[in-house]
Amino acid sequence: MGAGHAHRLYRHGHSPVHLLPPQTKLAAVLGFVIVVVSTPRTAVWAFALYALLLAAVAGAARVPPGFLLKRLLIEVPFVAFALLMPFVAEGPHTEVLGLSVSTEGLWGAWNVLAKGTLGVAASVLLAATTDLRELLLGLQRLKLPPLLVQIASFMIRYGDVITDEMRRMRIARASRGFEARGVRHWGVLAKSAGALFIRSYERGERVHLAMVSRGYRGTMPVIDDATATGAQWSTALALPCAALAVCLLGWTL
Repeated sequence: MGAGHAHRLYRHGHSPVHLLPPQTKLAAVLGFVIVVVSTPRTAVWAFALYALLLAAVAGAARVPPGFLLKRLLIEVPFVAFALLMPFVAEGPHTEVLGLSVSTEGLWGAWNVLAKGTLGVAASVLLAATTDLRELLLGLQRLKLPPLLVQIASFMIRYGDVITDEMRRMRIARASRGFEARGVRHWGVLAKSAGALFIRSYERGERVHLAMVSRGYRGTMPVIDDATATGAQWSTALALPCAALAVCLLGWTL
């Protein structure tokens, strides 16, 4: 699947979390997210404990809080949506800071914010401790359909290529004195988008022909099928298991 595709979310390190096989971390994050989503929204204390569990993982992975918080900004659109819920939801109303808001909307906003933030934080920690190539290998070892793994591999491999092509086209426009200042410049941008699509399509055709000439028949070779040990699985699954215990307490208390 190639190498050299380290992404901005990845933080190089040799912590115990970094050294875990990728399939164990993928399973752990998936289990953790499922448990968090299954937790009743009224168990506010449970979400605080989930946050402490993630903080412990971040500490073990030596991921600074600033690194994590900066990348949590990706959920800003969901935060904006959650903030609107108390004002548009129906049902009994209550007064908060002099504003009349829906009680059901408040609980809905809390539900979205708490569960969404924890899910995004877990995903960021996974990306920060696992290189993209390792993530693909993990999906491969978890027996994900090969076609989906290939699609993900190609997206990662050529995402940067297309981004660089867009950067070169932008520099070319700027060198010719172009600067988008209004609606009358949209035509130039539309033509650039069309040219980018054609170039990307042509490059994809060339890459496919090159792969076929080298024996590609619709499946990628298994580069590394090493399995994780029982101890590694136990270490990785400690997070979702601890979260599951908290979730069960949240439903019973």
